[in-house]
Amino acid sequence: MAERAREADGIAMTGGYSLATVGAKHVIDGALPLVLDALERIAPERGSGIFTMADFGCADGGTSLDMVATVLREVRRRAPERPIAMVYTDQPRNDFNALFAIVQAPGRLDAISDLNVLASATSFYRRILPPGSLSLGFSATAMHWLSAKPCDVSDHVQAVGASGPELAAFARQGRADWQAILLHRAAELGSGGRLVLVNFCRDEAGRYLGHTAGIDMFDTFARLWRELVADGTIAEAEYREMTLPQYYKSVAEFAAPLTDPDDPVHRAGLRLEQLETRIVPCPFAADFARHGDAAAFARAYVPTLRSWTESTFHAALSAARPAVERRAIIDRYYDRYEALVRERPEGHGMDYVHAYMTVAKL
Repeated sequence: MAERAREADGIAMTGGYSLATVGAKHVIDGALPLVLDALERIAPERGSGIFTMADFGCADGGTSLDMVATVLREVRRRAPERPIAMVYTDQPRNDFNALFAIVQAPGRLDAISDLNVLASATSFYRRILPPGSLSLGFSATAMHWLSAKPCDVSDHVQAVGASGPELAAFARQGRADWQAILLHRAAELGSGGRLVLVNFCRDEAGRYLGHTAGIDMFDTFARLWRELVADGTIAEAEYREMTLPQYYKSVAEFAAPLTDPDDPVHRAGLRLEQLETRIVPCPFAADFARHGDAAAFARAYVPTLRSWTESTFHAALSAARPAVERRAIIDRYYDRYEALVRERPEGHGMDYVHAYMTVAKL
């Protein structure tokens, strides 16, 4: 388990994450009204001391920057004299150089007076901020990553392809991780503070990322990875090792610790204010529907898949292989995915299926 935990902790987004994931920005832009509503309920003009906002699992900060800037400008308008701290958090392997290059570019956050931009290389599975210091927390498209991979999925690459004891193991891990995340945030939030959390989910109709209509994205991942076994490129053990440490919770699983009076999260003072599911269409598939250029679609679409899966595929390959060989295998894998989309583009796409929720601290 310790080895698996280190593997999960090593998940990293590849460089240029926000450039490759325009859909993730659309998801966050859609959350702006919820964040502004949370700010209205917090009423920063009635408070004193530092107003602290945090983006948990920020990657390079690009996808949330417009939302963050809008919210912090509103804080400054409503509370002209309050100092503001904006804390970006992610795991130690995150590209914090890219983060600061983006968020501190001229004309972005620097126009907000008395704003301190900070970063913490600490996973959201740990306490990050001092007790009671957080005013407004935000996270998007991040908390589906588990703190540890509970097991390998026998013949798939993600828990959506699991069943029986394997699926149960992922559900248990997802439940424990969700409780841990919320308990840490409960300690960090001040009374009246809010969290706006936007997470991948399985919605009421059973839809999830890349599985809303047409071709299932995760089934495609698994099939192309299996083809590398069939042609002798990788070993069976390397296939099995490639299981993404992710779990997509249902609405009921998200709500449970916040609504059960006996749950430690509820006893810690967190309350669910709002929870809904939404689908944000894949921007690359939408563009393809307009321009009809399959090659352009494939070139634009596959990099966004690669940005959040490549490190896990790479880690699944045997360490006995030379680094150049592992890199060549990974390149070949994504080249095959791009060729598949280019040759038969219909049905491919990555619609985003999220649960949007607002949580209050008593």
